[in-house]
Amino acid sequence: MIEVVNLTKTFKKVNAVDHLNLHIEPGEIVGLLGPNGAGKSTTIAIMSTLIQPTKGDVLLQHKSVLKNPSALRKALGVVPQEIALYQELTARENLEFFGSIYKIPKKKLIERIDTVLKQIGLEHEVKKLVKHYSGGMKRRLNIGVALLHEPEYLIMDEPTVGIDPQSRNHILETVKKLNKEANTAIIYTSHYMEEVEYLCDRIYIMDKGRIIAAGTKDEIKAILSSEKTIVLKLEKHSNDFATALMEQGVLSNVHVKESHISFTVAKNTDFLPILLPLCEKYGIVLKSFHVEEPTLEDVFLHLTGRALRN
Repeated sequence: MIEVVNLTKTFKKVNAVDHLNLHIEPGEIVGLLGPNGAGKSTTIAIMSTLIQPTKGDVLLQHKSVLKNPSALRKALGVVPQEIALYQELTARENLEFFGSIYKIPKKKLIERIDTVLKQIGLEHEVKKLVKHYSGGMKRRLNIGVALLHEPEYLIMDEPTVGIDPQSRNHILETVKKLNKEANTAIIYTSHYMEEVEYLCDRIYIMDKGRIIAAGTKDEIKAILSSEKTIVLKLEKHSNDFATALMEQGVLSNVHVKESHISFTVAKNTDFLPILLPLCEKYGIVLKSFHVEEPTLEDVFLHLTGRALRN
């Protein structure tokens, strides 16, 4: 088990990470969510032993790794958010280089490279220079580098940013397969809530350097069990109508998207006596509405007040 205990990192009197606690058990996939600036990248950098915390500790099997990081580095693979590859080398040459850094014996490294290339679906693209790869292929090779030494734990920092749907689906299925077949424990950060819904057993939500919610998907969603989301479909959109909705004290999280408007209300609230007079006042034709169960994104907005990409 990897544990983060009371972790704090201060930059110029600003706590980027503030007394943070989390853990990852063998064989589980844990989501780490938060708006930009929440402290996720700093937390990952400390867990990867790249930087030292101001206070707190990182434990592997209940032993600190900050002063002696070699044990964790052997057990941990990291897929960085930025592509970390040599563009003038082929996929195989990149894997050979990084495998030598891991000090994998030559015979075993040849076997591992062949295995990893199949895992990431690049076994037929090994002779092409990385600079000629698509964004999705580079992302997959980025993952392959982290898998070479067969890590027990894997940190994946937004591994599907800016890629095509086919490559994205391949990466998600690779993550599932690694977890299931190799029992690899994974910490997964993403700006796509549907990925977290699909992959993760447990979720941590961060904001301003702190964990503000933690639990299974159902436990996280239960935070909004007292609320419901209403989605309206309108014949035409009106900014004045949307503003009037926002000004209603019992409605919250009002969002406008083309001809659709959504808002949340307390579960026992009868919203029609509020909605219908406003429709009449602003000449709005209401085509339909439906009630949605709370989603992870609803909870995220409720807790942080910000969209994931803000």
